Amino acid sequence: MNNIKKVGKQTIKLEFPPKIISAFSIVGPKEGEGPLKSYFDEILNDEMCGKESYEKAESDIMYNAIKGAIGRADLKEEDVDYLFAGDLLNQIISSSFAARELSIPFFGLYGACSTMSESLSLGALIMDGGFARHVVCSTSSHFCAAERQFRFPLEYGAQRSKTAQWTVTGSGAMVLGREGDFPEITYVTTGIVKDYGIKDPNNMGAAMAPAAVDTIYAHFKDTGREPEYYDVIATGDLGRVGTKICNNLMLEYGYDIRGNHIDCGDIIFNNETQKTESGGSGCGCSAAVSSGYLYKKIMRKEIKNFLLVSTGALMSTTSSLQGETIPGIAHAIAVEMKGDKLC
Repeated sequence: MNNIKKVGKQTIKLEFPPKIISAFSIVGPKEGEGPLKSYFDEILNDEMCGKESYEKAESDIMYNAIKGAIGRADLKEEDVDYLFAGDLLNQIISSSFAARELSIPFFGLYGACSTMSESLSLGALIMDGGFARHVVCSTSSHFCAAERQFRFPLEYGAQRSKTAQWTVTGSGAMVLGREGDFPEITYVTTGIVKDYGIKDPNNMGAAMAPAAVDTIYAHFKDTGREPEYYDVIATGDLGRVGTKICNNLMLEYGYDIRGNHIDCGDIIFNNETQKTESGGSGCGCSAAVSSGYLYKKIMRKEIKNFLLVSTGALMSTTSSLQGETIPGIAHAIAVEMKGDKLC
């Protein structure tokens, strides 16, 4: 039996595209001082959120983003069939501990910083298959929690390299449903793990860029679309360094995305004034930017579609200490507002 929904090697065309019926974004104080501050739904005054640890704070941020998205969709927890969520911490404790406060069946995911697109991909597939009426997709990250897990304790005061990225403190959540005048997830392109030998954990953009290129190229080949089809092609966490690498590699593949390519990590901060070097990263980066900036742009009809390509570095503290390289992954979803003209 042929799978009529599969298009090419890595892409699925959704027969019954789910709609993103609500979105909610929360960011920390530093992110709230950046260029996108007007697009976020909530900006924290205290990155500790009144909790005892950064890890507990991160879980609280995700919980509030999920509750915010559910409330904005005019739903209750019991109306949601599944929660897809993940984060960067060991055993995805931010997501698991947020889920224990929610009466929603839970799929915990780990795709590093690619997890937002991964959660939306799987949520969309379940919706398309007729297995759910409503699904929530969310991810989170926290600068302080990630720094002490993957790099150094903050008290150490390590000097940051020019290629380093600042893990975003924040979370985004989206609710998928079936009714209403909302943007649809029309295509899902699943990434392949790519590893080009980068070992420097302070140069994540270089590690992830080849994976982003591979997934974007696969999406174009599988769908037959050209870069100009999309108003925005948004990669996740490549930062300034990785964005340049991505654009140059795409040119080698014969696609020029420079005119409509943005990177969530490159635009969430003002890298010069905020001293974030190459830009932002973390699961919360593409989650907050897509749930805040991109979703509001498409709902205001300032854009009619976007391709979200969240990118992740599949490393751990153990693999780094063992001298391993840093594999990369990227997942893509096409989000389109059908039948609308731009304002």
